[in-house]
Amino acid sequence: MLYSQRGLRTLSLLLVGLFAPGIAQTLLSGEPSAEPQPTKVIDAGPLRFTETRLLFKYTYSYAVVASDLDGDGDLDLTSADAEPNSQLYLLLNDGQGNFKHSFIQKYRNEDDQPIRLERHAHGDMNGDGLPDVVIVDNLKWDIRWFEHPGKDKITQEWKLHRVAAPKEVPGSYDVALSDLDADGDLDVAASSWRFGNRFDWFENLGKGARFQRHEIDAEIGETRTIVVADFSRDGKPDLLGTSRTGNTVMWYENSGRPSTEKWKKHIIDDKSGGPAHGHPVDLDADGDLDVIMAYGIAFTGQPESHQIAWYENVGRPGSAITWKKHKIVDQFPSGFEVVAGDFDGDKDLDLAATGWTASGQIVWIENTGDPKTGWKMHTLKKPWTNAVTVVVGDFNKDGRLDIAAAAERTDNEIRWWRNEGPVKK
Repeated sequence: MLYSQRGLRTLSLLLVGLFAPGIAQTLLSGEPSAEPQPTKVIDAGPLRFTETRLLFKYTYSYAVVASDLDGDGDLDLTSADAEPNSQLYLLLNDGQGNFKHSFIQKYRNEDDQPIRLERHAHGDMNGDGLPDVVIVDNLKWDIRWFEHPGKDKITQEWKLHRVAAPKEVPGSYDVALSDLDADGDLDVAASSWRFGNRFDWFENLGKGARFQRHEIDAEIGETRTIVVADFSRDGKPDLLGTSRTGNTVMWYENSGRPSTEKWKKHIIDDKSGGPAHGHPVDLDADGDLDVIMAYGIAFTGQPESHQIAWYENVGRPGSAITWKKHKIVDQFPSGFEVVAGDFDGDKDLDLAATGWTASGQIVWIENTGDPKTGWKMHTLKKPWTNAVTVVVGDFNKDGRLDIAAAAERTDNEIRWWRNEGPVKK
C-alpha cells in the first residue's frame, strides 16, 4: 500500500501512540524545551568558559547559525529541527547572551511544508535590507527561503518561498549565499550529499521570486562543505567544497560569468579520507586564504584520517594552486566541523571543532604562535553525542568570542559557551 509523506508521518505517530502515549505526546507537541539547567564553569586550558543549554528535546538538532536578525546590534541564532517536530527556531538575544525562542516555521502537517530542516544560511534574498533564512529540506530534496517579516513581527511565522523545485536537489545538504553573477542580488550555492553527488548554484532572477539552477560539478561523491571565498583574489566569489566519499577538498573558480561559463575546478587535496566541514581563513596571516578542515564523520577506513588539519596556500598570490597540508590534531574521532576565531585575544586565530558519534565532543584548539606546529587542544564537552554544527561570535558583547553548537541524534540540543577570559590563578 502506498502512502503520502503526510500519511506516513501520521501513521508512524499513531503507532507510537499505541505503544508509548507519552512519547507520542512529546513528538506531537512540536515544542523544544528551554527548561533552565544549571550552568557549568569549565576551565579549558588557559581560558574559562560558562556552558549554557539553550534548547533541548529536539527530534534532530543538526544546525545553528548566528547573525543580527532583529537589528539591535547583537547576535541572534536560528536552529533547525526535523520530523516529526519539523520546526525552524529563532532565538533572540537580549545583548547579554540571554536567548528567548520563537518559531520561524511551526510545522502543521501540511504537504508543502519542509520537514527535515538542516544546514542553512542568513542573507537578504529580496533586497529589502532584512536578513532572510535559506535552508535545505534533506528529505524533500529541495531548498526554501523564509522571508523576514520585519522587526515588529519577527517572532511571528515567516513567509515561505522556494529556491528549488520539489526533488530538484536530491539529498539537498548545505547552502551558501553570495552575489555569484554580480547582478546585485544574492544567489544560492548548494551541496547535495550522497543522493545528488553534485554542486549547484541557483541564480536569483529578481528579488527572490524565481531561481534558475546551474550545475557546477556532477558525480562528486557525497558533497558536504559549500562555502564562499575569493581564493583567486580577483573580487569574484569562488566556492570551497568537499567530497566526503570522494576524499577530496577542492575549490571552484568563478569566471565572473557563471551562468554561461564553466567553473574551473582546483584540487586542494585528494588523498586524505573523509573530509567533512571546513572554512577558508587566512590562518598564517600572509594575506591569502588558507583552508581549515575536519575529517572522519561516518568514515571507517584509514583511522589516521580522523583529524583536524589546515592547508597552507603557498602558491603565487591569487593562484591558490599549490597547497601544503599541516595536521593540527592528529587523532580526532569523526571530525565534523572546524571554525576559526581569536578566543584568547593574542591576535592569532584559534579553532573550535566538533566530533560526531556516541563519543562526540566539542573542543577549542589554541594557536600558540606557529600554526604549522604550535597547537594545543582543550575540551569543552565530552562526551557530547553527535556534535555537529559549530559557530563563533561575541554573544554577550563583552569583547570576547564565544562558541555555540548543536548536537543531533541522542543529545538533540544546542548550547553556548561564554568565554570568561583567562583562568584566574
